[in-house]
Amino acid sequence: MKIMIITDAWDPQVNGVVRTLKQTRAELIGMGHEVEMITPNGFKSIPCPTYPDIALSLFPGKEVARRIKAFAPDAMHIATEGPLGLSARAYAVKNKLPFSTAYHTRFPEYVKARTGVPLAITYAFIRWFHGPSMAVMAPTIVVKDDLEKYGLNNVVLWSRGVDLDIFKVQESKILNSAHPIFLYVGRVAVEKNINAFLEIDLPGSKWVVGDGPAMAGIKEKYPDINYLGVLQQHELAKVYAAADVFVFPSKTDTFGLVLLEAMACGTPVAAYPVTGPIDVLGNSPAGAMNEDLREACLQALKIPREVARAHAEKFSWRAASEQFANHLKPVPSTEVHVTALA
Repeated sequence: MKIMIITDAWDPQVNGVVRTLKQTRAELIGMGHEVEMITPNGFKSIPCPTYPDIALSLFPGKEVARRIKAFAPDAMHIATEGPLGLSARAYAVKNKLPFSTAYHTRFPEYVKARTGVPLAITYAFIRWFHGPSMAVMAPTIVVKDDLEKYGLNNVVLWSRGVDLDIFKVQESKILNSAHPIFLYVGRVAVEKNINAFLEIDLPGSKWVVGDGPAMAGIKEKYPDINYLGVLQQHELAKVYAAADVFVFPSKTDTFGLVLLEAMACGTPVAAYPVTGPIDVLGNSPAGAMNEDLREACLQALKIPREVARAHAEKFSWRAASEQFANHLKPVPSTEVHVTALA
């Protein structure tokens, strides 16, 4: 099957959406599919306001239409709600082509955290954008239920996986600080609620891996924390393996791939009992969830590393990618005239 995936999230961004799409593409190719990507690479773009790491493509409609027509996909998947996603959606709707979409992040909650825009307004946009989709892929049952509550009735499940060969239990002393070591990995941004981790009193030491728009302010406010920048996966695996507890303070993530990565390295998780941690951990003893994040961190210290690893082994990218492929909607085989987009 010829599959076209359109995404506004791609290199050099480092986040769960990009990792998910890269892993999914690799698995789909391994399964015998042909995969073509439309990404911001090659388009003129501007930095996203309040989040300059994200590139917003400028007036991409005609080029997106040309690429879709040239590739003639058997199935189209629109991964994001940005300029490229909007252009692909417009092309598909205008030409009456079926397509699927994905809901990777709690976009309305992020917009409210950054701008104060009410949730009702942004969810109206979400309903409009995903409404014509034949299948809106959500990562968890909780997110699926939330989207249905806001008026979408075409939501299906698309889970996530972890590379168990890269993220593995190993000896690592790469973090040269006092134990116990508490670790955060992810974007350093307001919606990640990182302050909730950095401000609590814990024994040992704390590390932050990643970057983002809030980094300068975080470093100024918490100068005693250990900071690392963005790391490649093999380096990141050594960092996870050197930590005693992985702390996930976010209350807005839809899944949290970093949870699986940490547990695959044998590092137990501490988190709030919210969407993401609840869906990844379930009733597993591989992590500790508590409304008191400090208490969750201390509880997680008691969890054996082999318990965390065993839970991560239940998640595979192949299974997740097969689920993705099963949700794709075939484009009619007859040639469809390209309608130019403004």
